[in-house]
Amino acid sequence: MEKKTYKSQYKNAAQSPQKLRLVADVVRGKRVDIAVDLLTFLNKKGAKIVLKALNSAAANAKNLDGIQTEKLYITKISVDEATTLKRVIFESRANVSTLNKRRSNLNIELSVK
Repeated sequence: MEKKTYKSQYKNAAQSPQKLRLVADVVRGKRVDIAVDLLTFLNKKGAKIVLKALNSAAANAKNLDGIQTEKLYITKISVDEATTLKRVIFESRANVSTLNKRRSNLNIELSVK
């Protein structure tokens, strides 16, 4: 019997991938209930994004197979780069520079150990 995995995606999160990876590294490999506790008290903007995706994946496991969060582990969490919003900033002496607003895609995969 193969292990069943439960996935969740959060696309186009308004956070740069580099900053969101710092939050993802905190919870990688941990149990879901412990990861939820860590994320609720973590003082980062990306913690809310990761928490929302983690709760969605845990709800998938509960609704599909009735598995409680105490049995679930984070097997894979990855942060990829999404589309970049390019904006223009006007500077002195008729110069124009660009501002890249980076966005992220977050993928979480849970399984039972």
